[in-house]
Amino acid sequence: MTTYTEREITQPVQLCDSNGNLNKESIGWARNPIITSNLTGHFLRKKKWNYWCVFGKDAMFSATISHLDYAAVCFVYTLEYSTKKFHEETILIPFSKKVVMSENVYDSMEAIHKDLGIFFVWNEDHMTLKVSSIDFGGEALKTDIKINYPTNLDTLNVVVPWNDNQFQFTAKHHCLPAEGEFSLGSKTFTFNPETDFAVLDYGRGVWPRESTWNWGMASGRQSDDVIGLNFGGQWTDRTGSNENAVILNGSITKINEDVEFIYDQADYMKPWKIHTVSEQVRLTFTPFFERKAYSNVLVVKSDVHQMVGHYSGEIQLPNGKTLVIDGLLGCIEEHMAKW
Repeated sequence: MTTYTEREITQPVQLCDSNGNLNKESIGWARNPIITSNLTGHFLRKKKWNYWCVFGKDAMFSATISHLDYAAVCFVYTLEYSTKKFHEETILIPFSKKVVMSENVYDSMEAIHKDLGIFFVWNEDHMTLKVSSIDFGGEALKTDIKINYPTNLDTLNVVVPWNDNQFQFTAKHHCLPAEGEFSLGSKTFTFNPETDFAVLDYGRGVWPRESTWNWGMASGRQSDDVIGLNFGGQWTDRTGSNENAVILNGSITKINEDVEFIYDQADYMKPWKIHTVSEQVRLTFTPFFERKAYSNVLVVKSDVHQMVGHYSGEIQLPNGKTLVIDGLLGCIEEHMAKW
C-alpha cells in the first residue's frame, strides 16, 4: 500500500499532446472537470464512457453510453430494493460513428437504437437523463430525471498515468441532487432532490488490452450531512495517482493513499472491506443485491460483479475529526475487461 503526493490542477488543461500521447501537465487531480479529453490516434485502444447511477428511496436507475473505438456499448438497468426486481438491457452498435463521445464532462450525448433510446442533455447547471424502451423486460420504460449541479460543489477529476501511451481521465461526480421519475410498466419511481442523489462516472483514456479494477462509491444523506464516497483499486496501483476521496457537504478531501479491497471471490455477497494501512479509511460494505454482467462478443469480454448495499465504518478527516459512516447506500464492484 502506498502514500504519495498528488498535484492539484487548478487551471484548464488538455489530456493529450499534439501527438495524442499523455500531456504530462494534465497528471494530477482537480476539484472541477477542467481537463479536456482531446483523445486522438491509438486505433482501437481508446475507451470512452458516461455512466450515471441514481439512488432513490425505493429504487435505483442507471444508464451508460460508452464507445470502445470499434463499437458503441450502451446499457440501462433498474433495481427495486424491496422486491429485488432487476432488469438490464444492453445494446451493441459495431463500428458506430453515430455515437459521438464528448471531450468535456458538461456536454450532451445520445445513443439511439431500435430497442433503446438514451439521451443525456446538458443545460447550464443540470443534466437531464431521458431513456425510453417499449420492451424493457416485457414492460415499457420511460425515464425523465433532472440531475442538479449545486454551486460550489467539489467533484473528483483525476488523470491516471500508466505510461505516455496508456492513461485515463476519470471524473467521479457525487452528491448530485436528483429529481424526476422513471416508470416501468404501470409502476413509477420518483426522486426527491432533498434525499436522492446521482453519481457520474465519466471516463476517457487509452487502455491496455486486459484490465481489472475495483470501484466503491456512495452518495446520500446521513442525518444533516450529505456524503459522497469514492474508492478505486488495482487499476491505479503503482501509478502515483488514485481516485480515493470523500465529499462532505460539498467539500472534497482527497485521500493520497491507496486502499485495499478485501472480499471473497467465491461469494461476493459476503461483506467487503476497504482499508488503508494508516487506518485513515476503515469501511465495511454489506451487500443486499448482486448484479452480474457478463459479455463475450466480437473482441470484447467483460465480467462484472457489482454489489448494491450499505457502507459503515470510519474515515479520519484532515481536521482531526472522525467521519462515522452508518448504513450509507452505495455500490461496490469487481470488473475484469478484455477490450
